[in-house]
Amino acid sequence: MSDLHFKTIAELAAALEAGDTTSVMITQAVINRTAAVEDKVKAFLSSDAEDALAQARVADERRTAGQSLGPLDGIPIGIKDTLAVAGQPLRCASKMLENYVSPFDATCIAKLREAGAIIYGRLNMDEFAMGSSTENSAYQTTANPWDLETIPGGSSGGSAAALAAGQAIATIGTDTGGSIRQPAALCGVVGMKPTYGLVSRYGLVAFASSLDQVGPFSRTVEDAALLLQAMLGKDPLDSTSIAPQGETDYATALREKKGPWKLGVPKEFFGEGIDPEVKAQIEKAIDWYKAQGSEIIEISLPHSDLSVPVYYIVATAEASSNLARFDGVRYGHRSPEANDALSLFTKTRGEGFGDEVKRRIILGTYVLSSGYYDAYYLRAQKVRTLIRRDFEDAFEKVDAILTPTSPTPAFRRGERSDDPLSMYLSDVYTISVNLAGLPAISVPAGFTESGLPIGLQVIGPAFGEADMFAVAQAFEQDHEYYKATPTL
Repeated sequence: MSDLHFKTIAELAAALEAGDTTSVMITQAVINRTAAVEDKVKAFLSSDAEDALAQARVADERRTAGQSLGPLDGIPIGIKDTLAVAGQPLRCASKMLENYVSPFDATCIAKLREAGAIIYGRLNMDEFAMGSSTENSAYQTTANPWDLETIPGGSSGGSAAALAAGQAIATIGTDTGGSIRQPAALCGVVGMKPTYGLVSRYGLVAFASSLDQVGPFSRTVEDAALLLQAMLGKDPLDSTSIAPQGETDYATALREKKGPWKLGVPKEFFGEGIDPEVKAQIEKAIDWYKAQGSEIIEISLPHSDLSVPVYYIVATAEASSNLARFDGVRYGHRSPEANDALSLFTKTRGEGFGDEVKRRIILGTYVLSSGYYDAYYLRAQKVRTLIRRDFEDAFEKVDAILTPTSPTPAFRRGERSDDPLSMYLSDVYTISVNLAGLPAISVPAGFTESGLPIGLQVIGPAFGEADMFAVAQAFEQDHEYYKATPTL
């Protein structure tokens, strides 16, 4: 098989089963590809080729002995640098954790290992998952493989870029306000955020605990379904994890579920601020569903315009609490300039955190402070409930909701660095999904005239992943945008 690094999980699993390739060959192809393009893409913060090949040899031995663990067995998967992998650096792309090595596996990593996946490398991100462009990393700026002068999205930009460039067969990211779906859209790959609680957060360095979710990046919807199926499940180590409700055999559901569907299109998502080329491609996708017999229903999400301010109050408040643990006392960076307890805290945090992290901690501390808690944080939580109810009302009428994933294609590096508000609006179509705790997936929906990818977002009801996958795959299979690869 040629171009192993651009094959899907399903294709490689079939080839492994047929004896047409080996896990060592697949892993070596990914390592070779990384060596060839990493100086351009800069997706990895670290990788261990010897360890990956050792895992691959074990997978091949299992397969030879007739003990294959399933479709993920022997498949190299890259990991965002905010998930704990035993014996590997866990830096969250921050100077604060520069020399920290994780002593344990996150639950989702342990589940991937149980499925036989090869854990390969640490992928770049916005520091502590705070950003929409992967320009906030303390170490390097990742490039979009489709145009190296543009950003790959964020905060999981390294995960999206590595997959698009063929540096992994699949990758894992985290999504707090769109941090999987937005970079997936900008890099022309599939990115999926599960229902809140479906995948354990144990071993994920917390940004905003009520919003964070672990999810997959893949080339196809089927691959995303396979990855989610391996990672889900209630975890006694995570009090917010939930036992799956309804169908979880997503691979079988994808084969059996066919349209037509009732699909909602929120009128609020097609107004001011959307790029004309993005709007045209998404409307074209909606027309395709209609032509296939699906009923397109205009819906309203009346509080969606409040999603961004609500998100940046709730998320920063939770971040200010979660990041309080990085104080120079227990682990992580400790300022050598400190000479008393107060200077230890202030100097350590001043040296260890980047500008965007400091900005969000300050904002979060402010909205939680005496005299402002009720006016900001409590009110934001009440509006969050209204946003969730808007979705509940909509799903009484429709099976899934179709929207753009990002209002614009990838923008040039540095273009929005001095304008935080403009950067925050990059997630305007994804944030409300996190606030409501719903599943959503971004699939490639075409390209701009300049060759930049555009993403279509499919949103499902809580625990409605099976139907959501089916809706997304129907479009994917008829258009096959996932087969396009960048030239590097």
